[in-house]
Amino acid sequence: MNFRFLGTGRCLPQRVVPNDELAQYVDTNDEWIRRRVGISERRVCTTETTADLAIGAAKNALEQSGVRAEELDWIIAATTAGDCATPALACVVQAALGAHCPAFDINAACPAFIMLLETAAAFFARGNARRILVVSAERMSRVIDWRDRSTCVLFGDGAGAAVLGEGNGYLRSVVHVSGNDTILRLPHSHGNSPFYTVPPEEPYLHMNGQETFKFAVTSICRDVRELLDGAGLTADGIQHFVFHQANARILEYAREKLRLPREKCADGIERYGNTSSASVPIALDELNRAGALSPGDLIVLSAFGAGLSSAAALIQW
Repeated sequence: MNFRFLGTGRCLPQRVVPNDELAQYVDTNDEWIRRRVGISERRVCTTETTADLAIGAAKNALEQSGVRAEELDWIIAATTAGDCATPALACVVQAALGAHCPAFDINAACPAFIMLLETAAAFFARGNARRILVVSAERMSRVIDWRDRSTCVLFGDGAGAAVLGEGNGYLRSVVHVSGNDTILRLPHSHGNSPFYTVPPEEPYLHMNGQETFKFAVTSICRDVRELLDGAGLTADGIQHFVFHQANARILEYAREKLRLPREKCADGIERYGNTSSASVPIALDELNRAGALSPGDLIVLSAFGAGLSSAAALIQW
């Protein structure tokens, strides 16, 4: 026994920032951004916190699932851009929902939503959970350098969530980590200890774009092939592919290498940008609420990011 999806939800900031508006802050324009990364706009927090987004997505998932907050056995959250180091985002969500269950966070960057599912599967396998809420929320606008056009044009804010219940919908997963803190890195604030003598590093996302691109395409193709081979399936037997929405060119290269039809692949990068760990559940919720998912559909989720880490999962709707 593992789990099945009972409901999904998403929450996005109200503020829409189109590409041309970014020209006020960095040397860029709409044509340059669309051509290089396939993004036309993104959502950016103005008054919303990471917790606000997480709570909104969680409430939407609970409403669709028909599960009450007090019925939850666990809340597991993921973020790399939380409002504070402690308390955990999951604890803030628990209090806001009026739940009484244990709650904790994981930090796994962009593949974190799949890591949440993998963690939840362990609780279901032990037989001590019937209802679990998983939520990924990211306020990337807080941790990117708005002077750096190579990164600030890529990211957006948002949250996605799912309520999981007992079932057999989580079929298979693969996870890979190759420790590397040079290609993708988000340092903490340097602090003000009078005893620490290491020169400070700016607390913004640092990314080697070329190396990230190569890692991303390689990871998606390897993970999807490994996942399908292990399940004895081919891409023809999969109804939907939900990839981490990092960069339209990455997605295009991966689709071509895997020979996937575009209509099978979720695509939200143009409207939301890269929302890190929230991108997979946001895309999944969009498919769900659009009525695109039917009972029995096979869905591949795949994501990659800092770590360097990647993960993929095969689920049945």
